[in-house]
Amino acid sequence: MVEIRYVQSKDKEFWYSLDRHLPEKEFQDKVDHERGYVLLEDGKPVGLLRYNLFWDNTPFCTMLFIDWNYHGKGYGKKLMEHWEIDMKSQGYGILLTSTQVDEDAQHFYRKLGYKDCGGFVIDTPKYEQPMELFLVKGI
Repeated sequence: MVEIRYVQSKDKEFWYSLDRHLPEKEFQDKVDHERGYVLLEDGKPVGLLRYNLFWDNTPFCTMLFIDWNYHGKGYGKKLMEHWEIDMKSQGYGILLTSTQVDEDAQHFYRKLGYKDCGGFVIDTPKYEQPMELFLVKGI
């Protein structure tokens, strides 16, 4: 059985087993403001999604990750659809996400109806990365 719920304080150890990018001081903010979800399979956490508000008014998915042992079961799609429904119920009309152009996630997002809407390159020493591709979807 699959369950998706808002992230809770008790999820911290699991969260950081998958998400090494979120500063610890931000974790409690995700809990307090319900800006993250945990997907559980038979009561065991196996995936997560977190988001912020871009421009303080547009939901922006900043991390979607499913434990490698659970890939291929449609859990990423389930998390995205859950987030989309939640954001629509809160009155939002568009959603944003991003991925690096060298990652396969761009194809996943396009299959879910997201469209390319721009990108940027960071070439600052010590912070270089491939171009970040932004995608948008109306809901």
